[in-house]
Amino acid sequence: MEELTYRGKKREGRHRDTWDPFQLNPIGAEKETKRRCFQLCQYLVAVIVGLAVLTSAVVAKGSLLVLSTMSSPTSMRSPKEKQFYMLMLVFCLVCPNVMVFLKSLWRCAFKSFVQPNMKTMSFVCAIECLVSLGTSILVLVVMPQFDVLTNLFISGGVCIVSAILQIIYKLQRDTWKILFPICSLILTVAGYCLLGVDYYVRVSSYVDRQSADCYIYIGIGIFSSLLISLCWWENPLQATNRMQEKLSELDGFRDFVCVITSILRIIVIGAVYLIYHVLIEKSITWSDFNLQNDDWELLQIGLVLFFLQAFCSAACHWFGVVACKIHAVRMSFALPVCCTGPAVLLLGLILFLTQVKQLDGARDMNITEFCENLAYLSTKNTTPVVLLELTRSICRTSLNSYYMQWPFSMLALEGVCMWSGFVTCTYYVWKIKVQRIERTSQLFVRRLYESAFIDLSLLLNTKMKVPRAKNQDSQDDMQNCVIYLCATMWHETYDEMLKILTSMFRLDRYRGDPKEEHKDCFNFECHIYVDDAFMTEKDTGKRLVNSYVTDLIHVVIEVYRVFTNKEPDDVSINETPYGGRLMFVMPEGNMLYVHLKDKELIRNKKRWSQIMYMYYLLGWKGYIVKNPQKITRQNNPCRDSMISMYGEIYMMPQYDNDYKRRFISDDNTYILALDGDTDFQPKAVILLVDRLRMYENVGAACGRIHPTGMGPMVWYQKFEYAVGHWLQKTAEHVFGSVLCSPGCFSLFRGSALMDDNVLKRYTTTATRASEYVQYDQGEDRWLCTLLLQQGWRVEYNAASDAYTNSPEEFKEFYNQRRRWGPSTLANTLDLLHSGAETVKRNSSISKLYIFYQMFTVGSSILGPASVTLMIAGAFQFVFKLPGTISIIIASIPPVFYIIICFVAKPNAQITIAAIMSVLYAFLMTASLFSIIGDMVIQGTFLTPTGLFLVSMTIMYAVTAILHPEEWGMIIYGLMYFICIPSGYLLLTIYSLVNMHIVSWGTRESSKGEGEVKKNQNLLCDKNCRLCCWDMKIQVTQETEHLMLRQITGQTAKQDFPLTITNQAAAEMEPQAKVDSTKAVEGAKEPPTDKLNEKAKKGNDAASSSSSVKKSSISQSVSDDEDDDDDSMIADLEEPEELPAKDWVQPVKEEFLKKLTYANMKRNLQEQIRYTLRNKNEDDVCEELVLMLTDTLNQELSAVGPEDVLSESQLEELEYALEEHARRILKTSHVEKLHKRVTNAIKKTLTAPQVQKLDEGEQDFWNKLLERYLMPIKDSKAHLEEVTKELKSLRNKAVFLYFIINVLWVVATFFLQAIGNDVISIKIPKYFPNGTESGEILKVEPLSLMFLLSFAVLLLIQFLAMLYHRVYTLIHVVSYRSTEKAYKQRDDMEDDDNELTLENHSANGLVITSDDL
Repeated sequence: MEELTYRGKKREGRHRDTWDPFQLNPIGAEKETKRRCFQLCQYLVAVIVGLAVLTSAVVAKGSLLVLSTMSSPTSMRSPKEKQFYMLMLVFCLVCPNVMVFLKSLWRCAFKSFVQPNMKTMSFVCAIECLVSLGTSILVLVVMPQFDVLTNLFISGGVCIVSAILQIIYKLQRDTWKILFPICSLILTVAGYCLLGVDYYVRVSSYVDRQSADCYIYIGIGIFSSLLISLCWWENPLQATNRMQEKLSELDGFRDFVCVITSILRIIVIGAVYLIYHVLIEKSITWSDFNLQNDDWELLQIGLVLFFLQAFCSAACHWFGVVACKIHAVRMSFALPVCCTGPAVLLLGLILFLTQVKQLDGARDMNITEFCENLAYLSTKNTTPVVLLELTRSICRTSLNSYYMQWPFSMLALEGVCMWSGFVTCTYYVWKIKVQRIERTSQLFVRRLYESAFIDLSLLLNTKMKVPRAKNQDSQDDMQNCVIYLCATMWHETYDEMLKILTSMFRLDRYRGDPKEEHKDCFNFECHIYVDDAFMTEKDTGKRLVNSYVTDLIHVVIEVYRVFTNKEPDDVSINETPYGGRLMFVMPEGNMLYVHLKDKELIRNKKRWSQIMYMYYLLGWKGYIVKNPQKITRQNNPCRDSMISMYGEIYMMPQYDNDYKRRFISDDNTYILALDGDTDFQPKAVILLVDRLRMYENVGAACGRIHPTGMGPMVWYQKFEYAVGHWLQKTAEHVFGSVLCSPGCFSLFRGSALMDDNVLKRYTTTATRASEYVQYDQGEDRWLCTLLLQQGWRVEYNAASDAYTNSPEEFKEFYNQRRRWGPSTLANTLDLLHSGAETVKRNSSISKLYIFYQMFTVGSSILGPASVTLMIAGAFQFVFKLPGTISIIIASIPPVFYIIICFVAKPNAQITIAAIMSVLYAFLMTASLFSIIGDMVIQGTFLTPTGLFLVSMTIMYAVTAILHPEEWGMIIYGLMYFICIPSGYLLLTIYSLVNMHIVSWGTRESSKGEGEVKKNQNLLCDKNCRLCCWDMKIQVTQETEHLMLRQITGQTAKQDFPLTITNQAAAEMEPQAKVDSTKAVEGAKEPPTDKLNEKAKKGNDAASSSSSVKKSSISQSVSDDEDDDDDSMIADLEEPEELPAKDWVQPVKEEFLKKLTYANMKRNLQEQIRYTLRNKNEDDVCEELVLMLTDTLNQELSAVGPEDVLSESQLEELEYALEEHARRILKTSHVEKLHKRVTNAIKKTLTAPQVQKLDEGEQDFWNKLLERYLMPIKDSKAHLEEVTKELKSLRNKAVFLYFIINVLWVVATFFLQAIGNDVISIKIPKYFPNGTESGEILKVEPLSLMFLLSFAVLLLIQFLAMLYHRVYTLIHVVSYRSTEKAYKQRDDMEDDDNELTLENHSANGLVITSDDL
């Protein structure tokens, strides 16, 4: 209700100024609000991850302590049990090495292999052997000799080398922080001293008959801890500027090094175990490893402890990585890991106090008597083994002393020192700054974790991030990037244009002022490329913009009005060699360009628009960025300025991003490819940017595309898109690389597009039949194929949602897929053909992935035969026909449709396909219910068909549930199921047979030209509709008879089609369009004279705007400029301008409507409010708004609300407003605000400008057109030759498809004919409860093989989806924690005495109660 009231008040305010206050309100234009449920989920996930880290670390550490205690020589276990528990300890040490070995071997075999440097590898191998030696000695030799508490504390000393290196290299951001590693070193040494003193007291006090040889183990333990602390030598060194080349070189072949070092570490662990326990202690009896049936408890305890330790240490490492990636380093990583030691101690104490009474013989007695009685419990089966051994180990401490128990405090103090030592050594973890989904290699130095010291390993392995020198690149800080949003338009409707413009303005509001820093570190520009933007007026022959461009202009004005409650302030119109360009400054100051392409001057269609903007943004802009002297001076006062909406004057803001891009590499320059009807949120763009920013080998990333629209065809596509993204794209992302990044919403890396054999190859003009299919029918897939072949990776982000219109009619859908199908197959076969070379170049594509793609291609090729056999099965189920007869009947419709496609016109083919699709849908529905009925009759679903159907249903249901925001898509699954024959059989046939047709097939509207020739001699116009199929019948007759012309309404002379007239404008836009000549002359004139009058009036308005502009600039520039600047200004004066082209003036008049009384009143109020938006200026702001509005009303009392002001009226109004504002400011004693208020007034009176391109850019476009983009004019002979080649290619493809599918069907047919009794696989039939029914199910080998293969493929995709879901959740949670947060600027500075050409006070963004 509040929203309705708010909108009503705004409408009332508009209604006071105009009789047409009504406006559109696009979905998504409202301000972004915080989603509290997502914030709550983000914190909840962080808490869950933190608890997972703590729990897994405690279990891993505790299970290792229990194993070392139970394998101790002083344990009350038998020798057989001790040696088994010792073997489990060995397995615990070996397990992480085996995992790293397998992962690294996989990467070397299937990803990339780099030849190692032998010196570097030898050095690393030596270090790893020493570390492994220290670990195995400490765990297998020393820890069994100590009690459980000493073992818990002694591991804290492994940070000593890291602390020493931090002190030596002074790696602290602040000098005083060197105290942390110094304290760590002191505390660790003190802990070792207390350890020696504690054991000295034990020996001297005869605690548990402690022998003097413990000093040897203490020394060995300290030495082994020093060896272990070498493990993290790389972390302090990578934080310095030392050994950078060696470390970078090591990163290149780290996979191979990990393979070798893992093997060496396993060998060292085995050697220590054998040397000590076999040769020295001789405690191993090999025959005891042959466990008997009565050793079940031993096996159970040992294996459970081993699996707990191995699994929980790996889980702790993984959850620690997740905690860092979701920006919860302190709460979910540092805090749980630091608390692991105290938590293990606390947990052990609680268990001891609560469970000790379970020990038989425990009574109220002192500790020494209790420990003596433990010896009598070792042989009783009722005693918990683990609890008994832990209690026995505690009795080895000074608590069991007969003389004095106070030395136990030294053991506790030792624990405090050791714990404090490693916490102070890793203090930097608490202040570490990480990016969203930061790479694991940027979070941790080593890939291997130490399972024996999982908590210490995680903290010490966390990468130190220190400030780098300014001349050094650092990946630690988020890199600034520039994003070019490039939308290609081809005959979009008004509503479709509204979606893309609203999305761009949303991003502008999210980014804010481009001169302000943003937390996401990005800048952007918007570019819209309109194909087929011009038409030729039939009567005059003038080249004018068509109705699509008129719609686009109206949409821009409407969206600007919705977001700002005013008209566009700053519009520039440019004539260009390719047509024209409109430039806008968006409300927050970011740029919007609309490029109007004339198909008579430049090639149209999407691929050439992409080449156009890639060369312009990457080629030309990249060139001038690398040559800054070629960038037009931004502070050149002789040029006309462009003014943003809010409070500042920009000098040539189109060059603002060019200046910023000087400091941004091509790797951080991104192009967001969009369609003209795409709808997206800023979050979707940022999530794609994260993928490219984090992974330098990612050349492109795409999001989740949602089809929109209404009708059965859209329902089918909704489920098709959902399944394709849920399963297929996730599998490609996980196992290799996505093959197609759709052009409707994909982010491309600039350096990837500029790579060899990518953009240059992309400009190839198709000359052969196969090139027409691969290059022009699916340009986005071909571009991705080029990227993959050059070694770049393409990724999929499921959280990046975009919405685009999908075909709603059967014909449009079939024509769209007629392009996509052959192009997809051609590009996939091209990639498979170059598979060997691609595998060498692309680390993301392996031989296994190539095999996976071969399997999917084979499945798609056999799709028609599979569907035919499925239809045969439906006949068999429904009509109880024999298998052979069913196959023959099911094969007749596809053969019939193939013949139809060869002899009939495309429209007739689609009509017949629509009819057959309906019939097939009835059959599939009957088949579905027949299968269900058969399962009911049989009493079981455990048949191949039933099991497959049930499992697929369950799998899709689970998949939908795992996508909570999309689970409703499962409803459309039934529609998808009954349309399978249409989508996989008829559509495949139609696509192949019509492969020779290379027209676009969709949006082939001639709306723009249709207004020129208006359906002359149309006798009959009928529309027929059947389900999703539309058929249009038109009958025309060419005649010269006057009588017939009069009957058909053709005698009246057609008005010229310009959309600047009242009638046409009113039809094109809901907002009323007025005749802008009303203020000049109201009499009616013939069309030609009226046009001339409009041009004259427009020129007057242009000269008025020019004078206003120049006066505003001259006031902001000081008079004492040097002679050099004066001479430069004189040289840059424009020569006499050539007459503007015919299309310019009508476009300009659309924007001149901002100079009407109603619009100026609203614009002035909004400009003043934003210019004086600080709280301490509220009073004077409202007074100015009221008084200046009153002045405006008085000055224009005789002017209508929709009249455009003349030049004299603008001058008089400007003078009156400035004088009145000056008096108000003087009365309020705030004269310092005069300059800003004057600028706001001048900006309100600014008219659109007509500008010429710079000579350099003009030359660039001329050369680009000449070299790549000249319209293609093929000769008739060439077209006939290409058509012949396309038909030949079509025939070959159809023949190959036909033969393969016929062979499959024939093989199945003969197997059916031979009979199931001869050739079949016999499967016993089971009931759902698991009991065997005694019947045998006979299945054909081919059917079962295909069914199993398809099931395995879906299972693989399902597992990939589960993996991808987890990392999508991580990304979403990490994004929510850093959503936009602008800071409110301080009070505005007084800039009256500053020589500036911009208002610095307008750089902030006001935070209102809505934002909070």
